Amino acid sequence: MRILVTGSAGFIGSFTAARLMEDGHEVVGVDNLNDYYDVGLKNDRNERLKSLFPSYAFERMSIADYGALDGLFRSSGFEYVINLAAQAGVRYSITNPLTYGESNLSGFLNVLECCRRHGVRHLVFASSSSVYGLNARVPFSVHDNVDHPVSLYAATKKSNELLAHCYAHLYGIPTTGLRFFTVYGPWGRPDMAYFLFTRAILEGRPIDVFNNGDMERDFTYIDDIVEGVCRTLWRVPSADPAWSAESPDPATSSAPYRIYNIGNNNPVRLTRFIKVIEEALGRKAKINLLPMQPGDVKRTCADIDDLVRDAGYAPATALEKGIGEFVRWYKEYYRIDV
Repeated sequence: MRILVTGSAGFIGSFTAARLMEDGHEVVGVDNLNDYYDVGLKNDRNERLKSLFPSYAFERMSIADYGALDGLFRSSGFEYVINLAAQAGVRYSITNPLTYGESNLSGFLNVLECCRRHGVRHLVFASSSSVYGLNARVPFSVHDNVDHPVSLYAATKKSNELLAHCYAHLYGIPTTGLRFFTVYGPWGRPDMAYFLFTRAILEGRPIDVFNNGDMERDFTYIDDIVEGVCRTLWRVPSADPAWSAESPDPATSSAPYRIYNIGNNNPVRLTRFIKVIEEALGRKAKINLLPMQPGDVKRTCADIDDLVRDAGYAPATALEKGIGEFVRWYKEYYRIDV
């Protein structure tokens, strides 16, 4: 198949593109290579894809540029689209809210419109566990209401789900939203806790631990995330005959639309997470305890029953193995001999 992967120089995007090409599919990647974090890392991910897969085609482009995006759709004839391009970051959205409108709102609307105009068979798009916001019931279920986000980033991801449903309802475009839960692994994002902790510990600096360490996250290894994305891609949704307008289920619809959680269903306390990193590094962390930050939630835990049932999803990577793989990559990539 000919597949468009937006955000292909990003963490999840680069691994997804690689997996699809390993499986024999033709991938076109799009990324604007912005400087939210180290552009060198994004370029290196992209060069890695080019070296491993000579057929990989890359276009430096913003999905917010409708003319350029529409031209690419027109010339390429994509059958499937995976939209992973977005301005990421919960905390960054608190202090830089305007940056989230271009990619996460206008850009995603452009992707939807291009899918409509060019007959795409299935659009899979990235949502986030952050949409659960003030929800206190765990594990987080796709069948629960998520109308109380606590960060602008979360609000834009919820908006993506609403926009996708409109296009599925109005134009019959099959769309599937995937709520990712705290993705980690080699080639990851430098703004994520495991990356920041590893760097600080190796440099002998203290790590900032929020809410005095009383936090839990459903850490999910990149390989498990990509497995879920690819399994979902080939399951083109159809209208749910059991859906009722009198008691609407947010995860399904009378339109060809689905929402799934992709997580590990195994929340880990932050103190244990730090200990696993310490053991992988062979060094102790200096800890700077801080209060809860705006936009944060105390605990995340994914109810993955629907994805297990529909796609046979089974996360298989233990935290110790995943962190070990990240630390090995980190030392090799940054040429650290310790």
